[in-house]
Amino acid sequence: MYAAEALKMEEPGRIEPSASLSARDFGRLSRFIYDTCGIKMPDVKKTMLEARLQKRLRSLGMHSFTDYCDFLFSQEGLDRELVPMLDMVTTNKTDFFREPDHFHYLTHTVLPEWVKRHPGGTLAIWSAGCSSGEEPYTLAMVLSEFAARNPGFDFKILATDISTRVLDKAKTAIYTESQVEPVAIELKKKYLLRSKDRASGMVRIVPELRAKVNFRRLNFMDDDFGMREHLDIIFCRNVIIYFDRQTQERLLQRFHRNMKPGSYIFMGHSETLSGLDVPLVSVYPTVYRKPR
Repeated sequence: MYAAEALKMEEPGRIEPSASLSARDFGRLSRFIYDTCGIKMPDVKKTMLEARLQKRLRSLGMHSFTDYCDFLFSQEGLDRELVPMLDMVTTNKTDFFREPDHFHYLTHTVLPEWVKRHPGGTLAIWSAGCSSGEEPYTLAMVLSEFAARNPGFDFKILATDISTRVLDKAKTAIYTESQVEPVAIELKKKYLLRSKDRASGMVRIVPELRAKVNFRRLNFMDDDFGMREHLDIIFCRNVIIYFDRQTQERLLQRFHRNMKPGSYIFMGHSETLSGLDVPLVSVYPTVYRKPR
């Protein structure tokens, strides 16, 4: 609506028709997206891709996808347009306390065992594909509650995503009241701040939890994730479903290289490692462990 209004203002009485994505340009884009970030882009996604990238064409003042592709694949385009294009292409569905049985298993099985093996240690956990921050902040609440019951326990959370747009949102730690509905009332009282403007319906994560989460951009297709230390737990849920089998296997082998012996990886409930050549053992539905 706003774009159409803007065009009316620029050229009174005329609205520019939307550019259409040809099969040739769709093929160029789908191959590029797969090679760059591993995301499958089959023919059924053509309409979705066309709709999402229309915004980039309007923003750049371009009138055809051919012009957009030519720019994107140039050196200047790779420098300037790669990240905004990936921001538009990636899907960022997430919620607080999504798939809650994972947090029950974490609290009642994984953490008690970890504390016994690492008294006084600091747990290193990675929210891989963190989107707009709901998962890492959920983990921060769960781990803070565990720390309150287990003096000496500490933790730190790395949260990564390929999209700078959602990372910027995550760093603000500001959400609507409807977004935090899955958070239990006692946790809301401890870990959420209400806006001074009560009518806004906005809340913010408390500074103590924000300080526990380190956000940074990471592309799963990079050979080196830049990890300074191996991890105790990885949450990578509802991410690998966007990759083909070969890419899934390659990604999980990279995860494995960054995991400590005996560490855990939590996958989405629609994801399975069955049949993949990765040395991880199933210990709970969609939870896997690296052997010691």
